Amino acid sequence: VQLQASGGGLVQAGGSLRLSCAASGTTFSSYIIAWFRQAPGKEREVVAVINRSGVGTYYGDSVKGRFTISRDNARNTAYLQMNSLKPEDTAVYYCAADETWTITATSYDYWGQGTLVTVSS
Repeated sequence: VQLQASGGGLVQAGGSLRLSCAASGTTFSSYIIAWFRQAPGKEREVVAVINRSGVGTYYGDSVKGRFTISRDNARNTAYLQMNSLKPEDTAVYYCAADETWTITATSYDYWGQGTLVTVSS
């Protein structure tokens, strides 16, 4: 599966952004989709994960209550709605896909190219 992340940009603290992850090349609904992020000098961390149907989700502690992951299997696209953004949310955001439910970055076989989110204070 090929993944393309988009939607990043510059936003003020307290603002919102919606990231998209468009998939091609295979049956999108067969894959678990996750969003990870990596800030300069830091390890890649899990942001959110969604199961095949879209019913089951997981969120990293730092984004709970502010971010929402969703997917539209008919459009082969997953989304990350980010509200109440903070400067510490600044990072490159990556979408990833795998056939197995996991929150570990190294377990994901397929990755998008990343999209930069910058939150100014």
